[in-house]
Amino acid sequence: MKTKDMVIVAMFAAVIAVLGILPAIPIPAIGVPFTFQNLGIILAGCLLGRKLGGLSVLLFTVLVACGLPLLSGGRGGLALFFGPSGGYILSFPIIAYLIGWLTEKRFQHMNVWQVFLVNSLIGAFLCNLIGGTFMAFNIGMPLLTAYKSALVFLPGDLVKSLVAAFVAVKLRAVPSVRRYIEPGVQYGSR
Repeated sequence: MKTKDMVIVAMFAAVIAVLGILPAIPIPAIGVPFTFQNLGIILAGCLLGRKLGGLSVLLFTVLVACGLPLLSGGRGGLALFFGPSGGYILSFPIIAYLIGWLTEKRFQHMNVWQVFLVNSLIGAFLCNLIGGTFMAFNIGMPLLTAYKSALVFLPGDLVKSLVAAFVAVKLRAVPSVRRYIEPGVQYGSR
């Protein structure tokens, strides 16, 4: 992996961590807070592609597992992976990878609404499907009840999917940004 790629991966993991500073909105009924970090997860996939986006989110997830308090509310540690939000956290690298995989080949020809569709299907629906399933098994909740509980996240996740699509399309149109995030472009080339 090139130095440029390692810097981008680390930088985006830091962006996701910074989004954890924004206060979480607690949802006591299900024990999983509404956070803004999955905006960074979605953005990593649609902006960086499957490899760099997936690696940046994987790095973030490993740092959380090591105990760094990077999740919203200053949470971190391996125990979180076995609680109600464990499935959401574990799905993050998968989500970023899949969004990157679906967008990177055709991104230059995709508009905001097409990227939003990918972000919504993967970043909102699949993330909540995985998270809801894991939550059901972790806390002994019936599966259908867990899915109904996860529905509370969909409106916010759809808004985050739209914001990520808009930001990614706009940033990818900027030549100075594109040259650093597209594969095969040498660092410092014009």
